[in-house]
Amino acid sequence: MSEPVLSGRYLTDKLVQLASLIAILLSVFQLWQGLTADLPATSFRPIHLTWVLVLVFLVYPSIKHETSPRLYPIGRLIDLGLIATVIYSGWTIITFDYDDMSFLFDGLNLQDRIAGGLLLLLLLEATRRTVGIVMAGIAIFFLSYAMFGDLLPSVVASKSFSLEEIIRFHIFSTNGVFGAPLAIAAGVVFIFVLFGAFLQVCGAGQFFIDCAFAIAGKYRGGPAKASVIASAALGSISGSAIANTVTTGALTIPMMKKLGYKPQEAAGIEAAASTGGQIMPPVMGAGAFVMAQFTGIAYSDILLVSIAPAILYFACTLLYVHLMACKLNLKGMDRIEQFRTVLAKGWHFLIPLILITSLLILSYSPVLVGISGCAAVIIAAMCRKTTRISLSIFFSGMKQGALQALPISVACGTAGIVVGVVGQTGIGLQFTQFLMVLSGGYLWSVLALIALAAVILGMGLPVTAAYIVLSIMAVPSLTDLGVGLLTAHMIVFWLSQTSNVTPPIALAAFAGAAIAKASPMKSAIQAFKLSQGFFIIPAMMAFSGLIFYGEVSLTSYLYAIFMTIILIVGIAACIEGFFFSRLLIWQRVLLLIASLLILLSQDTQRVMGIIIVGIVLIHHFFNYKKSQSK
Repeated sequence: MSEPVLSGRYLTDKLVQLASLIAILLSVFQLWQGLTADLPATSFRPIHLTWVLVLVFLVYPSIKHETSPRLYPIGRLIDLGLIATVIYSGWTIITFDYDDMSFLFDGLNLQDRIAGGLLLLLLLEATRRTVGIVMAGIAIFFLSYAMFGDLLPSVVASKSFSLEEIIRFHIFSTNGVFGAPLAIAAGVVFIFVLFGAFLQVCGAGQFFIDCAFAIAGKYRGGPAKASVIASAALGSISGSAIANTVTTGALTIPMMKKLGYKPQEAAGIEAAASTGGQIMPPVMGAGAFVMAQFTGIAYSDILLVSIAPAILYFACTLLYVHLMACKLNLKGMDRIEQFRTVLAKGWHFLIPLILITSLLILSYSPVLVGISGCAAVIIAAMCRKTTRISLSIFFSGMKQGALQALPISVACGTAGIVVGVVGQTGIGLQFTQFLMVLSGGYLWSVLALIALAAVILGMGLPVTAAYIVLSIMAVPSLTDLGVGLLTAHMIVFWLSQTSNVTPPIALAAFAGAAIAKASPMKSAIQAFKLSQGFFIIPAMMAFSGLIFYGEVSLTSYLYAIFMTIILIVGIAACIEGFFFSRLLIWQRVLLLIASLLILLSQDTQRVMGIIIVGIVLIHHFFNYKKSQSK
């Protein structure tokens, strides 16, 4: 995924100023709409997308100066032409008369068809520039299916739709481009991205990193453990595993290498920890808000049931980090700042997080919660002389928030095309039937196929887009096998994160490898090992009641947490071949067998697995103590 270019090297000074002004005004508009809610969905969503597309064509040049300096001016003229086309198409759609229902019977007039078709093409081009060609290709594939589905074999065939019907459905309604994904991106997600931008420009990010080092720096593998803790704190509000990896990794990866971790290990630790930030409450990236929209379940409920699984994931990652440090006989950091000293400098940055968490749990409107959080960050920063922000820093936060939201809004708009085609053609039901046949109707097989699809989709899609596409296609298969609706969405949401850390294309791991100057593939392998929780925990969600919602009893929930902890310990010790000291081969084999037993759905087998893990580790502990006493 390319990054926005906003410097004098690529844009003229006037265009830089124009892009900055438009970005700031977009944030102002979003805050105004969040506070007043004056505009209906049929106006607000097209205005938001038009604004976003104008910014995309300003800050993502069609021709980069560094690759083709001679053609760059021509590329800028093309971009300005595209911006004019966006404004024309957007204005036509914004001013469309939805009260006149004749278009439903007689179809769209020529001007509306042209404007709608152009906006579809411009959205796909913006998607290619910001998210990548894969996402645009998937949308084109689904649109082609809607147009030519009747030509396919009967197993996958569907009714075909004319170009006018497709434009009417996807542009002049709230079902396609302007459907639920863009509604969430334009409303809740944008505000929380702005909240994260304000935290960064006010210095809260550095405060969380300093806190993590003060808490964990003195222990074995201190910088690695601090990386995990800092990424858990920052990842939830950054909205991107890659951005989190680059932000915290710039500090933690060099320190891990200096302590004794191999470069690929340092990169893998940071990637695994940063990716985990997307499943950490209270914000959990954009996907959790989409989940609330899809399921109709309050975000506060999703937040609460996510706390224990998220803690288990980071406990799993910390365990691997600790075992690696013990194997390498690494020590903690010699000099670290006292936690109370760090807290005294930046405790006021905790106030916005406490505020938004409390308001979300109390089921206040997420948009108003996000706006309250933005205000709380600014007020908190102004309360201390050392963190007081100037007007330029405030506008920098407004600008950065808008720019960071561009790929999310574009991806969600394009994902709306996929969601719309699924609803328009009914292909979702056929996919569910295909998945059931291919898996033989076994839940384990369905989970494995969904995990594989998540990794493949994630190679070309952002996490949120991958979750949207996969949830539409795969959740019905899980619910048909008796998995609860929220549990099914949570499983897909977790598995959608895996592409950032799973070879052959693991973008977060590759970002960490660039900082660590390590092999990208070796870093991805390390990240995959360290993020086993992304596969273990969804499996336990499906089989053991790890999601405390609906008819799940407190006893079964606590038992599921206990089983998951034992499973994590057993697998980590087996893979690392180390616990208190190096494990023997037979001990690792028994731990592997025990882990497989715990993963099985029958209680007697699980109890056997738990007992085996306990016996092996207790025996190992006493042998370790004997060796230490000699």
